[in-house]
Amino acid sequence: MTNLSVNINKVATIRNARGGNVPNVLKVALDCETFGAQGITVHPRPDERHIRYSDVYALKPEIKTEFNIEGYPCEKFIDLVLKVKPTQVTLVPDAPDAITSNAGWDVKAHFDQLSELVETFTSHGIRTSIFVGTDLENIELAAKTGTDRIELYTEPYATLYPVNREEAIAPFISAAGLAKNLGLGVNAGHDLSLENLAYFHQNIPGLDEVSIGHALISDALYYGLKETIRLYKECLVY
Repeated sequence: MTNLSVNINKVATIRNARGGNVPNVLKVALDCETFGAQGITVHPRPDERHIRYSDVYALKPEIKTEFNIEGYPCEKFIDLVLKVKPTQVTLVPDAPDAITSNAGWDVKAHFDQLSELVETFTSHGIRTSIFVGTDLENIELAAKTGTDRIELYTEPYATLYPVNREEAIAPFISAAGLAKNLGLGVNAGHDLSLENLAYFHQNIPGLDEVSIGHALISDALYYGLKETIRLYKECLVY
């Protein structure tokens, strides 16, 4: 079974646009769980333009499913993760001013840093996931860091899918297959949607988790949150 983790950053973006607490980020997270999501993802950035560090602390004691914190491992982020102790930390190579994630790690260039981070988080009982593309050598090096999982950066798949879905999925099949052979769990995220998720899932056996935010929250404007989560989970049924 592939878990659906809902990234609630966009909910916080709407709230922050007006100040106050509407929509209520915590209530939305708990509603997502009630409606069937198996996890909640947040990506706090240094400028706190969407999820705030205070949100992360408020969410932790209330989340009953898996709690995934993703982000660039600056000192402030590392401190947050070690204090909150989520189910999973996903390490992404975003610059502090990045609008959104736009690439996976060059693991070779950052091997020592990533290995040290994995060791630190693992020693605190936190599952680790490294955000990567589909380069096979890069995935082999990720496995050598000791990480539990990788998260495949799926924007290239989403971009090519409307043109040639077989070509779009091919490198992800190879990447996921290698990761599984190396003993890694496989997550995926970025630009997955109701249009392309089912096909991705059908072709990646053993996919552990998808983390979806922008498309899911946008769809919820039309379908409502409960129905949207049902539709996304339907895409994850074999």
